[in-house]
Amino acid sequence: MESLNRPKDQTEQGSLRLVPENKAPLRLPEVEKQFVNFMFFRVNPSWRKLDKETKSIFKREFQGVHDSFAEDFLLFSYSLVGFDSKADVMLWRIGHSLDLVQDMTAKLFRTSLGSYLETAENYLAVTKRMAFVPDDGQGDPKSRFHVIAGSGKYHFVYPCAKHAEWYNKSGDERDALIKEDFMVGKKFPNIRIHLTHAFGFSEQEYLISFETDEPRDFLALAEELRQTPANKLTLRGMPVYTCRQRTLMECLDALG
Repeated sequence: MESLNRPKDQTEQGSLRLVPENKAPLRLPEVEKQFVNFMFFRVNPSWRKLDKETKSIFKREFQGVHDSFAEDFLLFSYSLVGFDSKADVMLWRIGHSLDLVQDMTAKLFRTSLGSYLETAENYLAVTKRMAFVPDDGQGDPKSRFHVIAGSGKYHFVYPCAKHAEWYNKSGDERDALIKEDFMVGKKFPNIRIHLTHAFGFSEQEYLISFETDEPRDFLALAEELRQTPANKLTLRGMPVYTCRQRTLMECLDALG
């Protein structure tokens, strides 16, 4: 009984103080991740039967809703007219809130023009440190967390899914394969390559896109990338979208 009731000795008390209380503040990421959205629209053919004045009113309304989100996103608009049969317009949105992506999309669909638009495809992704995005030109490595966007006239968007063999590799092996593709891309300094991560949002693991002023250079790069080990683990048949950056009104005017 004495042994049960005796006070703790100094050694035991000291042992309780060997683990100091952690008063250090929670360390947050240096730069917040961004959500990236590529949304492709196809116009209903009945749009072209409307008179010119009605279409003009509808387009201005659509533009007003779009521009009201300019402080929430980096916004870029692209026309696919003449390039693609799957879609006519693409909106590239980059921001910090998925709720705002949904809110903006709902408000666009509630416009008069929105009733003539169908979603051809919609891709969501998030930025990560392992990206092809170069720094901001001033040696700031933190900019690699962010998409540096809108520099090229042409934008080629490629959703990328991998064979099962890809997932059998370790994370280091996958990173090495991605880095090899990156080194190929560095041979084309006039092409900005964006790698964002879509795994969890869709069956694709990556969304890869290429900005350039010269489409021929993209075709040369695509030919070289086709020969890399990482590309041999990529599923075929995924769509590639050819997009031309225009003002939103130019994109809407091109709908006819």
